[in-house]
Amino acid sequence: MPEKGSFLEILGVSAKLGLTSFGGPIAHLGYFRDEYVKRRTWLDEKSYADLVALCQFLPGPASSQVGISIGILRGGLWGGIASWCGFTLPSALALMFFAFVLKSYNVSDAGWLHGLMIVAVAVVAQAVWGMARSLAPDRTRGTIAILTAIITLMWTSPYAQLMLIAAAGLFGRFFLAKPEIPETPQLGIPLSKRAGGAAWVLFFGLLAALPLLRQVVHSHYLAVFDSFYRVGSMVFGGGHVVLPMLQSEVVQTGWLTESQFLAGYGAAQAVPGPLFTFSSYLGTVMNGWQGGLLALAAMFLPSFLLVAGSLPFWDAIRRRSHFQSALKGINAAVVGILLAALYNPVWTSAVHTPLDFCLALLAFGLLMLWKLPPWVVVLLSAAAGQVTSVIF
Repeated sequence: MPEKGSFLEILGVSAKLGLTSFGGPIAHLGYFRDEYVKRRTWLDEKSYADLVALCQFLPGPASSQVGISIGILRGGLWGGIASWCGFTLPSALALMFFAFVLKSYNVSDAGWLHGLMIVAVAVVAQAVWGMARSLAPDRTRGTIAILTAIITLMWTSPYAQLMLIAAAGLFGRFFLAKPEIPETPQLGIPLSKRAGGAAWVLFFGLLAALPLLRQVVHSHYLAVFDSFYRVGSMVFGGGHVVLPMLQSEVVQTGWLTESQFLAGYGAAQAVPGPLFTFSSYLGTVMNGWQGGLLALAAMFLPSFLLVAGSLPFWDAIRRRSHFQSALKGINAAVVGILLAALYNPVWTSAVHTPLDFCLALLAFGLLMLWKLPPWVVVLLSAAAGQVTSVIF
């Protein structure tokens, strides 16, 4: 079992990562490996790979869940909380500040704001490209992705995405090749199976009870908590996939405008840490700092419960090949959902003229060909949007 660490030790190390980890979840995992495996030797390479495999399987933000898992291994549940706070709060506070700026000034026609909306096109296109290459690399899974995108765009029910993910999982379970599960060492988990079971009961209990309670208790804050908890519970495939689900929860309900939503999404690319901190921006725009903290907590609570519930049972679950086959189908569907989001709302809300398309194309080239960090491309796009608004 890994050596026990203090709350402050784990908080300090994770805060350094939270302030410097630019580049998205894949880059985050690289930073984690350098810090936790190579520099501090809190766990070995095989154990780290084991945690990454678990968190890639679970819904939610994979990099945040890996950080929470390492915190739990190092310091129990309090260590997981310390790890999450350090890695998450820097970007969450920055986005809450941006939300206050957006609310305090009339920037609806600002050129830099339109630049943020345009850069979201390039960022999501990059995510679709990268995820398609790794999660839908063959004919069968590519077809799943395309059909999912078509159905998502044509069928606008709020339950469509969940039903498509479930259908893709069932297809994968029965029709996709079953991968071999490699032998890996057992992890030293400082949580009992009873504690893991309690976490699973709480996770599913909240998922079932919150929508029912929302119908009885007419509270806006309860509705917000329910929406963000549900999204945090059901997003497969990483941070960018949260975009279409959150858009349906906060824009289609009238809580935010499309421009406010996409501006915050663009700004989220310019800060380090997990993209799920976008929730703090959305909550702050809706209900001030209290709403920001509420949305942030609701968004990440499922990750805590899923990690705490899965770690004690992971050694048995990971050897089930049928589970891995279902995940292959789910991941292909996730690519399709993100592809649909690239068109609506991202493209339809940001690209209106040939000049908008040119700026989006330039941003995409800087990300894909020149490999510039996303935060640099975001700043350049905001500046370009401001300049072109003055000139044209």
